[in-house]
Amino acid sequence: MKKILITGADGQLGYELQRLLNSEAYVEKFSVLATDYQQLDITCKLSIDQYFLQNQPDFCINAAAYTAVDKAESEKETAYAINATGAHNLALACKQNNCQLIQVSTDFIFDGNKTAPYLEIDTPNPLSVYGETKLQGELLAKEALPSVCIVRTAWVYSVHGHNFVKTMLKLMSEKESLSVVCDQIGTPTNAANLAKALLQLIDVSAETSISGTFHFTDNGVASWYDFATAIQQAGLRLGILKQSIPVSPIPASAYPTPAARPQCCVLDKSKLLCLLGEQGMHWQQALEEMLENLIKVNG
Repeated sequence: MKKILITGADGQLGYELQRLLNSEAYVEKFSVLATDYQQLDITCKLSIDQYFLQNQPDFCINAAAYTAVDKAESEKETAYAINATGAHNLALACKQNNCQLIQVSTDFIFDGNKTAPYLEIDTPNPLSVYGETKLQGELLAKEALPSVCIVRTAWVYSVHGHNFVKTMLKLMSEKESLSVVCDQIGTPTNAANLAKALLQLIDVSAETSISGTFHFTDNGVASWYDFATAIQQAGLRLGILKQSIPVSPIPASAYPTPAARPQCCVLDKSKLLCLLGEQGMHWQQALEEMLENLIKVNG
């Protein structure tokens, strides 16, 4: 039985990967090595080398990341250690141990100035420390392991952990009104769908060696305001929210943050969807599924 190592197992993507790998479709196919920071410090090469020697994983999905975008502006060294050095350390260990690496990256490596969806071959130009450290992680991983698979995603949320969806539900149940940024455009992505795509990529890679850079998000586009209003509508429909509150659109300039963010950053995912033989799911349907699962999780 092949072994899949998941780093960052306590995060949103890590949670969904474990849930899927424990399902009927995968439980007899792969054994799971789920690690968080306490079990495997990816910033420490010695720790990784010892772990690989003892456990001999066949595949590694690096879902560990420093994702506090604004905090990263003042914690550059920590962000770099996790997002860049960590990716490099894993790539070196994967090369030495003949392990396939999937490095999860982000739309924040782009500046958001392109009017069409970003292709994998488009030139990166990160605006923030977070984006820069994730880009360095891509470059260092590729340098150490040319056969690495890099998968960029965006606006990830899940029933597990902290995210925009759960924050909006909380605020909408507590506040009398909300203002949400309307001029930053992207694609909300259910971590469950991302996890499914990554495991499908491993399935394909196990048959035919796959490498290179790919994009994956759910389908469609939205502003944060669009996303927030959809959360409220679905929350009311499913009974998670008891009453509607006014949600007002505001420009990003009215809500200044330490880190600059891409204004319009939609990823073209046709390359990966074609490889997997999938059509993808619209973000609104994906949101609905997440909220239904959230009801089940919360009892």
